[in-house]
Amino acid sequence: MSLKVRAIVNGRTRGLVIYSSQPIAFLQGVDPEKGTVSDAKSPIYNQPFAGKILVFPNTVGSSVGAYVIYRLKKNKTAPKAIVNQTTDIITASGCAIAGIPLFDLPENDISELSHAIEISLDSNKPELVIVK
Repeated sequence: MSLKVRAIVNGRTRGLVIYSSQPIAFLQGVDPEKGTVSDAKSPIYNQPFAGKILVFPNTVGSSVGAYVIYRLKKNKTAPKAIVNQTTDIITASGCAIAGIPLFDLPENDISELSHAIEISLDSNKPELVIVK
């Protein structure tokens, strides 16, 4: 199965999915040392996302969250790529300065990825393929 995506920060990757149905607050809700969501209310609380494709609806909170995304990259705890329902300026600027591929789903509901285990993304196509 494939879904049409919009590439915000170009890239091509394949990897395991970590899915959250809830928004993420990078400034107050992410531990950049561990590469985990530190907000206990999150469905992916304390689950490492380093090297995985992080899928969530959108970011909430301060624009300083962009620097947390950059810090994740510098600490080698960043996700391999990010997929949002709707990309906001916090995620877009953070991924741009960190060089993390970023995509959103303007024509599909992000919940279609709630059971995906592995996906492939390519900004040249642009498409998201659910591998399994």
